[in-house]
Amino acid sequence: MKRELDIVIISDAHLGTYGCHAAELLNYLRSIKVDTLILNGDFIDMWQFRRRYFPREHVQVIQRILKMAAKGVKVYYITGNHDDALRRYTDFSSGNIHLRDKLILKLQGETYWIFHGDIFDLFIRISPFIAKLGGKGYDWLIRSNRFVNKIRLAMGLQRLSFAKRVKDGVKKAVKFVSDFEHTAIRLAAEENYDYVICGHIHRPQMRVQDVKGKKVTYLNSGDWVENLTALEYKWGRWSIYEYDPADYGLPNPRLRVSEQQAVEDDEEQSDSSLHAEGFLQYMLGRPEERQESPPSR
Repeated sequence: MKRELDIVIISDAHLGTYGCHAAELLNYLRSIKVDTLILNGDFIDMWQFRRRYFPREHVQVIQRILKMAAKGVKVYYITGNHDDALRRYTDFSSGNIHLRDKLILKLQGETYWIFHGDIFDLFIRISPFIAKLGGKGYDWLIRSNRFVNKIRLAMGLQRLSFAKRVKDGVKKAVKFVSDFEHTAIRLAAEENYDYVICGHIHRPQMRVQDVKGKKVTYLNSGDWVENLTALEYKWGRWSIYEYDPADYGLPNPRLRVSEQQAVEDDEEQSDSSLHAEGFLQYMLGRPEERQESPPSR
């Protein structure tokens, strides 16, 4: 049985990079049944995209999301800094797929402000070229990390995240994360939002803060490079999901796949000819196919 959820928010998958845990993300997407899926930025990493590296699992993640949309799931793709090329097409909709720079939702009388968060990153705004060079270095760090983790797993040791350790250990990085969260909460309070939901900093988080009498809840969905996390909304409550390989091993009655689902997955795997360009063409469409987008709710 698939877990039924109202809303799932995923950010910073960075498809097309060596650091992306696409196989794990695919397992997760196959294990849930959701009404609304929000991809909160940096889903496809256009800074690092190369035709020579877009593995089968990365393609299958895209196929899974397209299939979910075709079956009625509302998919919101919110642009981030690594897929900022899509911002020229913002507010475009095609079927159940909607491209946005931000999203305002109303849930149970409360207002949600959802966006990637790179607008707070002054370094990227001032010097995108330098930021992209930093992105390449980060990708090489992740590749080295994967090689080391293969050795550690063979020795029966746990995985390590070099990038996470570097970020957690550097005072400036810690200060940046703190400033990022504080800025998001303060601006949300000024705009009278009850919730602010971001990605970008690869740090899953849930916290409530009072700003001059206004209570604001800050949520961050983390990433699928270092933490493998998502935000889940069910029965009026939010929670942080953290990927655990043990949940996807057999036997596990919660995630046991039916025969029909197994057939669908086999069909999906056999159709691996869809490339990243096909997904972008599907989202952007031809000019004559563009629709007026409904108001965000």
